[in-house]
Amino acid sequence: MQLATLTTSRRTAAALTAVLLCTALVQAVPQQAAAAATRYEAESATIVEGAAESNHSGYSGTGFVNGDNVVGSYVEFTVTAASAGTGKIAVRYSNGTADARPADVAVGGTVVSAARAFNATTDWNTWATSTLTTPLKAGSNKIRLTSTTANGLPNLDYLDVTVTSSDTEAPTAPTAPSCSEITENSLTLSWGAATDDVGVVAYDIYEHGNKFGEAPGTATTKNLTGLSADTTYNLTLFARDAAGNVSSVSPVVDCTTPKSDDTTAPSAPGTLSASGLTVHSVALSWGASTDDKAVTAYEVRSGSTVYKTVTGAPPATTTTLTGLACASPYSLDVVAKDAAGNASPPSNTVAFTTPACTTDGGVPSGITTVSSGWSVPWGIHWMPDGKTALVTERDSFKVFKATPGGTRTQVGTVPEAVTTDGEGGLLGVAVDPKWSANHYVYFMHTASEGNRVARMTYDGTSLSGYKVLLQGIKKSRYHNGGRLAFGPDGYLYASTGEAQTPDLAQDKNSLNGKILRMTTDGKAAPGNPFGNYVYSYGHRNPQGLAFDRNGRLWEAEFGDSKKDELNLIKPGKNYGWPVCEGTCTTTGMTNPKKTWNISEASPSGIAIVRNVIYMAALKGERLWRVPITGDTEELGTPSAYYVGTYGRLRTVTEVPGQDQLWLSTTNCDNKGNEPDGSDKLFRVSIT
Repeated sequence: MQLATLTTSRRTAAALTAVLLCTALVQAVPQQAAAAATRYEAESATIVEGAAESNHSGYSGTGFVNGDNVVGSYVEFTVTAASAGTGKIAVRYSNGTADARPADVAVGGTVVSAARAFNATTDWNTWATSTLTTPLKAGSNKIRLTSTTANGLPNLDYLDVTVTSSDTEAPTAPTAPSCSEITENSLTLSWGAATDDVGVVAYDIYEHGNKFGEAPGTATTKNLTGLSADTTYNLTLFARDAAGNVSSVSPVVDCTTPKSDDTTAPSAPGTLSASGLTVHSVALSWGASTDDKAVTAYEVRSGSTVYKTVTGAPPATTTTLTGLACASPYSLDVVAKDAAGNASPPSNTVAFTTPACTTDGGVPSGITTVSSGWSVPWGIHWMPDGKTALVTERDSFKVFKATPGGTRTQVGTVPEAVTTDGEGGLLGVAVDPKWSANHYVYFMHTASEGNRVARMTYDGTSLSGYKVLLQGIKKSRYHNGGRLAFGPDGYLYASTGEAQTPDLAQDKNSLNGKILRMTTDGKAAPGNPFGNYVYSYGHRNPQGLAFDRNGRLWEAEFGDSKKDELNLIKPGKNYGWPVCEGTCTTTGMTNPKKTWNISEASPSGIAIVRNVIYMAALKGERLWRVPITGDTEELGTPSAYYVGTYGRLRTVTEVPGQDQLWLSTTNCDNKGNEPDGSDKLFRVSIT
């Protein structure tokens, strides 16, 4: 390479042995014959007699590799293929000299392209692509480019690798799951084997919508441990093959562990004290409890509402409780629990009031019931005049007109909507910005073949017509996404889940695990980063979308077992799933702006009022307030309202022209288990 860039330290480094820079790459496991390309940055590969640099322009990632001008310098990439197939390898390079810089390209030590020419590209800031195809094996493949002349290698930017598998057939669904050998903390799950044209490599076990375990493809049983006594587990399975094809879901089996023989509760925690009170937090400490077996957790409570659970072996006797609302009274105690679920008597109570609110943007100051008698109200969208809103019910497929005075009138049902007996059904609703002229409204719903975005006509009294705008979005019992929102650009945005097939989130050719952006007639919106419907990718189960005063898109997303996320969405960015859950350091991933433990959130809808994001939490049973810091991309300290008061909170939306929110519950869903008609719509005032 160009000698001008070789410093004394570079010459010294050239004499050293290979340096392995940590490679943190995402492999998009193919779900069809042609998968999306996966990018492998050269600066993250193994470099021998060369170094990563950034003194030219136009490169991807954080730099490029400048190899020494010697025979034998090389860069070696570790490329992962989900299954054996044909690899299309695109090498991006620059060559600012008149000399050819040939290299041997080897896969697994075998040269597949000898003395491959990398010809001049005008200058070092001009990049070209050289593409070759070669067989790749399933799993890890070492691809090495080695210089064959004293001119050395060209500057190397990255490899884009697309693996085409000949296997596109998914396994059959596992059959007849059942439970046996059930104890208070374990059980054996059994099932009928799935079949596949090549072979089943694994079974994924889910409890409701969260992955619970995994078994090899040769197994038809799995011992599940670490369970809780007197608890029902709702279990399903998926089969997958080496190509990443995933079966449809098995039937459901509910398995209940027996009550524990241990009926002795821990002793009450010692004296509880509070210190270090701030606007949004307080430090708590207490004396340790004792138990005939072991204390496994402490719960910080207000009445029957659990604000925080402290676990460990043994659990700590101090914690900082965050997310408190400003200028609010609290009365807390602590209860100890053992593995059998026995709860101690409560500790003493500490009472305090958090300091006055010091931030602008307002805070929730009052909540009143707008209407009751709902069953899983999922989507809410106000009409342009601000006098009525359209509300969808997930499981009945009905659409209602709701008024601020509490009147609700059914205006129709959405045709061809079906349930998944989980999280699918009639989901989001959006009203066309030009509704007064075209009377269009939009719905996302589950249908027989998958999830769809559809358009109907609404004249203010009833729905009519039905046109499918987009289908081919895979459905599953859980992880269907479903939120719709119009952006300030006039395009329709839709959130889709990965349908319990995590690798779809990384496949840019799949509609699942994405934020999609489309026109009102169902075409991919112009300017989308990949030339298709995909606006962003790497999402697990996003259900909250809202635009701020600067036209930026914020999104709330369910995590699996670690962290829920609040993301600032940018076109073309990868938000990590399934490689990352919450914040991580993997190259190419975009981190969330805030995260929560899933017990505190499980977020669905979000809304923005006066530059503050409000996020409805299902499992967390609270409304989170998260201020945006001015016009920056940073967020302030979250605080929680109505903790445990109204149950599972699903959708929150801004009331047009008012400092108010509408907030819905979904306590009638399959995790709330309340009878139909138990859900409500609330009005929250912001002052």
